[in-house]
Order: sequence, then structure tokens, then C-alpha cells
Amino acid sequence: MHSLLSRLLLAASAALLLFGGAVHALAYKKAVAAVATSNLAAFYAQALKGLWLIDSATLVTLAIAFGVLAARPALASGLVIALLALIPAATAVLLYYFIGPSPPAHLLLFAAALTLSAAVLRATA
Repeated sequence: MHSLLSRLLLAASAALLLFGGAVHALAYKKAVAAVATSNLAAFYAQALKGLWLIDSATLVTLAIAFGVLAARPALASGLVIALLALIPAATAVLLYYFIGPSPPAHLLLFAAALTLSAAVLRATA
């Protein structure tokens, strides 16, 4: 039972992160438009564009990893999954600090909690 619940939690986290990564990537054009009308120095404008897409790529990559781990539990231990959960958790903390409470931060924190719960269940199974 623990194994099935762990897999479901990982799959849910993967779905949330995939959704977040896709929405973030789709918002890239708006970010580029905002940068174009700003007075950012060229280096910082280009860095912001790169970081925007890097965040989307990270979310999608984690979603794929969590999906694979949900499908093939033997590929990673609970400890490895818990360590991977730190990525969306740390991102959420930084969003809360710099932007404040926002839906993306909540989504990331929830995905991290699902993943950490899956890791704990996996470790106790």
C-alpha cells in the first residue's frame, strides 16, 4: 500500500511540475515584452530571459524524473527522492522571499510536499 501511495504522490507532483513548467514557458513572450520595455542593462535583460527558460526546463525535467520514478520505483531510494524534493522547495522559498505569496510558489511548495511525502513512504516501505 505504501508503495502505491508513494507512486501516486510522485505522479501527482510530476503532473503539477509539468503543468507549471508548461505555463511558465508559455509566459516567456510576456516576459520578453516586459524586458524590452524596461531599462535593464543588456546583460541583465539577456540573463533574465535565459533564467526564465532555465526555470521552465528545470520544472519539466523534474516532472519527467518524478514520472519515471513513479513508474519505476526501484530506480531511486527514498533519500534520493527527498533530495530531489529540495529543488522545488528551495525555489518556492526564494519566490516567497522575493515576490511574496503567489500561486507559483504555492504550487512548488505543494509539489515539494507531495514528493517529500512520497520519499518518506518509500523509505518506510
